[in-house]
Amino acid sequence: MTDRSAVSQRAMNIAESATLAITAKANALRAEGHSVIGFGAGEPDFPTPAPIVEAARAAALDPKNHRYSPAAGLPELRSAVAAKTLRDSGYEVEGGQVLVTNGGKQAVYLTFQALLDPGDEVLLPAPYWVSYPESIRLAGGVPVPLATDESTGFAVSVDQLEAAVTDRTKALVFVSPSNPTGAVYSQEATEQIGRWAAERGLWVVTDEIYEHLVYGDAVFRSVPVVVPEAAPRTVVINGVAKTYAMTGWRVGWMVAPPEIVAAATRLQSHISSNVNNVAQRAALAAVSGPLDAVFAMRRAFDRRRKVMWEMLSAIPGVTCLEPQGAFYAFPNMTGLLGVEIAGRRPATTAELADVLLDAAQVAIVPGEAFGAPGYARLSFALGDDDLMDGLARIRRVVEG
Repeated sequence: MTDRSAVSQRAMNIAESATLAITAKANALRAEGHSVIGFGAGEPDFPTPAPIVEAARAAALDPKNHRYSPAAGLPELRSAVAAKTLRDSGYEVEGGQVLVTNGGKQAVYLTFQALLDPGDEVLLPAPYWVSYPESIRLAGGVPVPLATDESTGFAVSVDQLEAAVTDRTKALVFVSPSNPTGAVYSQEATEQIGRWAAERGLWVVTDEIYEHLVYGDAVFRSVPVVVPEAAPRTVVINGVAKTYAMTGWRVGWMVAPPEIVAAATRLQSHISSNVNNVAQRAALAAVSGPLDAVFAMRRAFDRRRKVMWEMLSAIPGVTCLEPQGAFYAFPNMTGLLGVEIAGRRPATTAELADVLLDAAQVAIVPGEAFGAPGYARLSFALGDDDLMDGLARIRRVVEG
């Protein structure tokens, strides 16, 4: 009898989410009574705005929300997302081009399931969010990382894309503002990349979930708006998680050509069916309501961004590009590798993260998770006091 592993090769080949793993380790230390400050989680520290919560409360009491609803999402929410997309990015779409998903992560997964056949290649600028390459692989695709660094503002160039494209290339992942780097592409760069993709007949998968979180002179721009000829082959990923402090509500969406939405809807109908109706009603209130609470959160993030950038830049051996968007800094920490810190000499940023968690009780996410060894991601979506205390701890441990 053939000896078969109980776990499929597909599941064995998928890496655990490093951001969730570091958060879990920090939480375990807290449970033991340690005062751990976590820079790992990618979620706002604010509560969901009250009007959204009240909409959910009302929805929970309404019997119509106690039943199954359409797999693609509540029709009124799909229409509201289309209206919100026009309002916020200038991209005009119909409700039928929207699929409501269980968070933005499921939208990413379904996008690649709908687009890719085995062996199809996807150009993936690095540093990248941890779930992009795994979602590509789960669809049988091949992620093709393209390295960027602070010398280019973490922006990929058309020359890099051109050098990497092959006859197997199907799509390009474009993210601005970026998780994990906080980089925001200029209009010129967005135009060049979008036009290049359109001329090549490639699909563009663009994640716009941080669209409202831009600072200083940075401006969010949507690829299908800047380059209309790219729109017929563009999938926009978005959701309520970051903008409205609704990470736990699990409502995201994709905006795509009708045939892609139809294919992804068929997949979702078998995977999960409809998204939780109460959460959908809350999302409807969010995207249909004013942005006052969003702008208030952005002002707080902006203040914390400046503090984090200044404090990181003051740590010996650390350099940091000023983040323009999202709520992350992505410092270069190669100057700390091979140096004695708390009695150890970390050779990688993964080892450095372990040292800092043990010696400073501070959790950061090493750059290896994002395809960028030597760097680390620190979220500034946490309280001002914890932010400053955590960075001060890192400096004290580094300086000995």
